[in-house]
Amino acid sequence: MTQATTRRHPSSRTVPRQPVGELLRAWRKRRGFSQLDLACEADVSTRHVSFLETGRSQPSRTMLLHLAERMDIPLRDRNALLAAAGFAPVFSEHRLDDPEMQAARRAVDLVLTGHEPHPALAVDRHWTLVAANRAVAPLLAGVAPDLLQPPVNVLRLSLHPSGLAPRIENLAQWRAHILHRLTRQIDVSADPVLTALLDELKGYPASDGPAFNASNSRSEPLPSHDGVVVPLRLRTEAGTLSFFSTTTVFGTAVDVTLSELAIEAFFPTDSATADVMRQALARSRPSLDHAKHP
Repeated sequence: MTQATTRRHPSSRTVPRQPVGELLRAWRKRRGFSQLDLACEADVSTRHVSFLETGRSQPSRTMLLHLAERMDIPLRDRNALLAAAGFAPVFSEHRLDDPEMQAARRAVDLVLTGHEPHPALAVDRHWTLVAANRAVAPLLAGVAPDLLQPPVNVLRLSLHPSGLAPRIENLAQWRAHILHRLTRQIDVSADPVLTALLDELKGYPASDGPAFNASNSRSEPLPSHDGVVVPLRLRTEAGTLSFFSTTTVFGTAVDVTLSELAIEAFFPTDSATADVMRQALARSRPSLDHAKHP
């Protein structure tokens, strides 16, 4: 990890940056805090918060990190705050294939493999596929090849008309769940890439797909999980498979890349889905792996 320092960058005098006070104000408002709220959270005076935001006082490195912690600002944006004030970044950012990340990458692979025969995948902050276990590939039959070319965005893959969308039995419900989740992520991060992705996904068809005619499709009704979890009901040649998902993150990450990595694991909601996945695993191809980017 890079060493933290309080030395100011010479370039901070020549490269235009948004004033740190404006950034602090923007994050405070994004979190729904008044100046009094933030002052109480950070155990400082309201006057000091006001002076920092208006530029009448210059924050120390320690104060910036303290306020960022209280506002739960992402590590990437904490580095941006420090840079705006002329300080060196504190949080490192490595590629997943860097030597420093070997232990973390092994942990990701262990979680993905250990979740088989059920699907699990790792994504970065923009929902770009980093890796997936062997149970994912059999579910992608019929997806347009261009959607599977790296970098693969898993939300686009899910809702695109040439992706999984035509085979998602409860597309309207799943789409609403995805859009709501992405909206909340944008509220937290203010990431313009995610905002553009949300606009793209909103343009995709919202209605549930047409009926899937498979000769061996299950005829019994699927159990309802409304009010508990939002299921993903996917039509396949083996019948309709039903999953719910969980998200795992590195709770103690101090590296930007690792802090933004998430593992999406899918669990069967019924025994028939579990049986199909066990059988499919024996026929699956090697796992997907797109960890060729930061």
